[in-house]
Amino acid sequence: MKGKKTTIHEIAKELNTTASTVSRALNNNPRISEETKKKVFAMAEKLGYEPNTMAASLRKGRSQIIGIIVPYADRIFFSSVIRGIEEEVKKSGYNVIICQSYEKIDNEIDDVNALLSAQVAGIIISLSRETSTYDHLKKVIQKNKTLVLFDRTTDALNTSCVAIDDYQGAYSSVSHLIENGYKKIAFFSGNKKVSIFRERFRGYLAALKDHNLPVVDDYIIEVPSDVEQGKLVTEKLMSLPVKPDAIFSSSDFSALGATKWLLQNNYRIPEDIGIVGFGNDPFTQYLEPTISSVDQKGKEMGKTAAQVFLEQVEGRNSIHRKVLLSPELIIRESSTKRSINKMVI
Repeated sequence: MKGKKTTIHEIAKELNTTASTVSRALNNNPRISEETKKKVFAMAEKLGYEPNTMAASLRKGRSQIIGIIVPYADRIFFSSVIRGIEEEVKKSGYNVIICQSYEKIDNEIDDVNALLSAQVAGIIISLSRETSTYDHLKKVIQKNKTLVLFDRTTDALNTSCVAIDDYQGAYSSVSHLIENGYKKIAFFSGNKKVSIFRERFRGYLAALKDHNLPVVDDYIIEVPSDVEQGKLVTEKLMSLPVKPDAIFSSSDFSALGATKWLLQNNYRIPEDIGIVGFGNDPFTQYLEPTISSVDQKGKEMGKTAAQVFLEQVEGRNSIHRKVLLSPELIIRESSTKRSINKMVI
């Protein structure tokens, strides 16, 4: 019948053997001889047999599938992490299912439930901006599935986490601006309910304190990771009686918005105002001027998260690990003054 799937019983009938023998051969059971395995695989290919991986997953209680949940798969950072994860887990015979929360907790909960229903081996997740309760993730742990958080993490769960040192990335960025002669540094913060943005804010404050510079509340603004929002906020900043002479942004996209507005309004970068972003998105190196930014090491983070996951799912390490990767500030034209010393008349 057209569209009918070949079963192991049909393979067994063609080879005059039992379905259990065929099943063991297809699963590379050591009790089955190599000669029999070759015959079974050859007949399976001839008949167009496709294994029912979902049924096998239900029998085993888990599969060779890993669920990945990210806020957006089309952001360069998250796509780099996904690539790192996938390259690493494929070496161990795993495949991935990718879900997007679109920064919504309801979507994240639905994604977790769908992946658990699919009997995944576990989940690697970066939390949505709205996530502040964790019952859906506690359920993953309760079902004895491996759970690894990356980038956006929480201390509320007893599980492994992989992130970069956001505090150090921010501290290095602001210190770099100060060392290049900037003294009035504005901060584009993300949502401080999210762990990474809290840490970047801490780093910003610490750098100002350590260099004996004041914290100016008007210079601290929560800005979504968005070019147009970056423009709007920069316009407000530059209308202040005392204008900032530098901007450290928690996002390359809002830094891009700031850059575009400043250039359109005849500000010189970096002479009049310096800019440092966060993420090291590819566009930062192709703008004029090029934009300094903190490299989040997405692919390395993905590979590390995958390694931590595999250690736990395969029983090689039952201890939960907290891995902090070292950030790297990529210094470009936007934050290095071409002429720091100016004559004041």
